[in-house]
Amino acid sequence: VFEEPTVRRSRLRESFILSVDVGTTSIRCHVYDKEAKIRGSCITKVVPLYPEVGHVEMDPDALWRGFITVVKGAVQDAGIQMRQIEALGISTQRGTFTTWDRTTGVPFHNFISWQDQRAADLVKSWNRSCTMKALQGVMKVVYFLTRQKRSLAASLIVFSTQHVTFRLVWALTHYEQVYENNCCFGTIDTWLLFKLTKGGSGSCEWPLPMSTICFESSIVIYNLSSGLHFIQSMFGECCFDVGDVKITMGTGTFMDINTGNKPHTSVAGLYPLVGWKIGSEVVYLAEGNAADTGTAIKWAQELELFSDVQETTAMAYSVSDSDGVCFVPSFSGLQAPLNDPKACASFMGLKPSTTKSHLVRAILESVAFRNKQLYDTMLRETHIPITKIRVDGGVSSNDFIMQLTADLFGRKVARPQHHEMSCLGAAFVAGLGIGFWRTRDELKKLQSTDEVFLPRGIPREGAYSPSGEYIPVLQSWERALRRSMHWYNKP
Repeated sequence: VFEEPTVRRSRLRESFILSVDVGTTSIRCHVYDKEAKIRGSCITKVVPLYPEVGHVEMDPDALWRGFITVVKGAVQDAGIQMRQIEALGISTQRGTFTTWDRTTGVPFHNFISWQDQRAADLVKSWNRSCTMKALQGVMKVVYFLTRQKRSLAASLIVFSTQHVTFRLVWALTHYEQVYENNCCFGTIDTWLLFKLTKGGSGSCEWPLPMSTICFESSIVIYNLSSGLHFIQSMFGECCFDVGDVKITMGTGTFMDINTGNKPHTSVAGLYPLVGWKIGSEVVYLAEGNAADTGTAIKWAQELELFSDVQETTAMAYSVSDSDGVCFVPSFSGLQAPLNDPKACASFMGLKPSTTKSHLVRAILESVAFRNKQLYDTMLRETHIPITKIRVDGGVSSNDFIMQLTADLFGRKVARPQHHEMSCLGAAFVAGLGIGFWRTRDELKKLQSTDEVFLPRGIPREGAYSPSGEYIPVLQSWERALRRSMHWYNKP
């Protein structure tokens, strides 16, 4: 296509932000312009490895190749040159780690995923140890004397397999080379920064200069200190105010509430997290998660319950209910508020009359039911008035789940036009860091038009209560949850 020289020169003077989201099942990269519009994209799959029951791994070299592929592919798709990229934002999954040789950069083993359950027995032994019981006992006494909630939380603290520490202990006992002096340990963001800076990330301050060896151009790297793709999606959703709630539904569900300048002390398994730090301001979040949201839907597709994910909403609405079938989405155990790593995934209530549509509806309902469980826990624990609820992630494209979630919450739930908020959030952080965008108010004006799901129920005191039809269904599902718990405990 012929292009006027002045137009071409103007286009080459444009600058952009590059953003990469390394998820559990895919790596995606977008090029964003000043209006936060996507100008180019590229995506590649991440192939999880399951060497043993309960073990979930990723190949570090394949992950690195995928990272390079999507970055170059997105820039090419945008029709721009690498020198027009002003900064790179990186968004990664939390709790997935590896170890590698500092000198050669060669990994000692595959990434051990945040979904991995290999340390379950070690976690159980620690939770039952005399040390833990003594700690909990002391903190109960402290709570009795002080009535401080943090003391109560400490008296109830338990470890889980999602804590990196125990999986690292497992690696230390099974991989001899990890004991070498040159050993580095890090999560995916650390590994990528090591590769991008040729091992220089340990001695640099933010921002980091990216190695020109990778992309033939020097680019500034920005990353949230936590490297969490769901926190960055919170930033991408512009949930900047106390009481803002963001739900990311991808491979897992991550529900976060902005708690302001104070970390939340939880007694039911919510995580207090640093959301972001800009200047002297630190914003904290409280988070609950369910590990197997997209995993359950992908599993159902592989069983050929449906051929295209887009069919599932219509299938769920084609039947009036699930025919009494309940699905427990716990391939990786149950997280807050039940916190049972030994729970199993299960279908219950199957009958000769059960069809594929009933099974699909039960699976989709289970996603919304877990949302309701996390939401109720968040309300009960934080006592923070909810200001808005925004949902993103691939699973949020399912209208049945979105509407049922709104019904169960009794609140309006908003879905952005583009569901990939992790990339946008990383781009926003990088853009603010270099002055590409100036203020958070400017970012709010760039938000895309939302699709809103309003609750269908009985209005009560400004909110809605779920209609009676789902109360017995939810109770049956909770009974199925309890029966699935402790399934993998050794007799």
